Amino acid sequence: MTARNTAYPFISTDTDALTTLLTKAYERITGTTVRPASPERLFIQWMSSILVQERVQNNYTGSQNIPSRAVGENLDALAELTHCRPRPEAAPAGCMMRFYVSQPLPTALIVPAGTRVTDAAGSLVWATEAEACIPIGETSVETLARCQTAGTVGNGFLPGQINTIVDLYDYYTACENITASDGGADRATDEEYYELMRASMDAYSCAGAKGSYIYFAKQVSTEIADVIAASPVPGVVKLYVLMRDGTLAGDEIKRAVLNACSADEVRPLTDQVFVEDAEIVPFDISFAYYIQSGGGKSAADIAAAVQQAVERYKAWQCAKLGRDINPDELREYLYHTGVKRIELASPAFTALRDGRDKLTPQVAAVGTVTITNGGYEDE
Repeated sequence: MTARNTAYPFISTDTDALTTLLTKAYERITGTTVRPASPERLFIQWMSSILVQERVQNNYTGSQNIPSRAVGENLDALAELTHCRPRPEAAPAGCMMRFYVSQPLPTALIVPAGTRVTDAAGSLVWATEAEACIPIGETSVETLARCQTAGTVGNGFLPGQINTIVDLYDYYTACENITASDGGADRATDEEYYELMRASMDAYSCAGAKGSYIYFAKQVSTEIADVIAASPVPGVVKLYVLMRDGTLAGDEIKRAVLNACSADEVRPLTDQVFVEDAEIVPFDISFAYYIQSGGGKSAADIAAAVQQAVERYKAWQCAKLGRDINPDELREYLYHTGVKRIELASPAFTALRDGRDKLTPQVAAVGTVTITNGGYEDE
């Protein structure tokens, strides 16, 4: 995709070319020759610099009318042309909380909406979204709680880690999250919002098009990297969601995607929509690399570059559902680090399903990584 900080060159901003053009025009009009360092030449150069700055501004203004180059509020304004929804704002993470009382009670007990809880370190505060009622004779109730700080910061709290109450209620004895927190997302970047604008073209379909389901699913969170919409049998739509860190979507994201894609204005009446997990295909990375004697890079620099190349490969390999496990891509990254030779033991090429065969799609997941420095070799 075109870099957003690069303006399309509607008008040339070559100062030397503009100075030459103005000089020729001046000489033709006045019938005199403009000498180097003459007052006329200095004035023309000054005018050229002003005109070039105006041309730069004109190029920038024109580029802000091109969605792939527009930034910030300018991109938001262009979204009106595609009838795209407003830029997704940061969203808070959520989890299911369980609240306990010390003993069964002869009357129902209400855990008020907005009851706040936190983790043992008090790093973040969560609040219940609705009233929860512990029935007569019961000792606990479950309800949804939202992080009070929007963004991905609230993701990843494991069950049992959010276990400290802030707002006490009668007969309270304990609380805990029973699901891992997820669903938190940061505000959409310009790149992410641009991709949503492109995908919004599929949203005009009212016939359950594949692109339409993918578009509405991706609107749920900016942390969603990939979505596959498949129909294994007529009338059934299965959605598979992959997050930007290469993991499968958690319960909160899957619930939100299901709600978004089951809405009456999205789902045809004949469709049954399900959100399911892709099949994980684990693979290991193991290789040895050798450095050429007398090369320009130090062994330490090459080792650091090799580690970075592996991280880039892992991010690429696990970023898309159905992407084949491709060792040649790893070789490509490694050969740009300055190594002389690579002995790659794993991974081996493995074709993954992408859902088009009506079977559950697959996604690669990295297991162990073993990197061996084989030392120096002569050319």
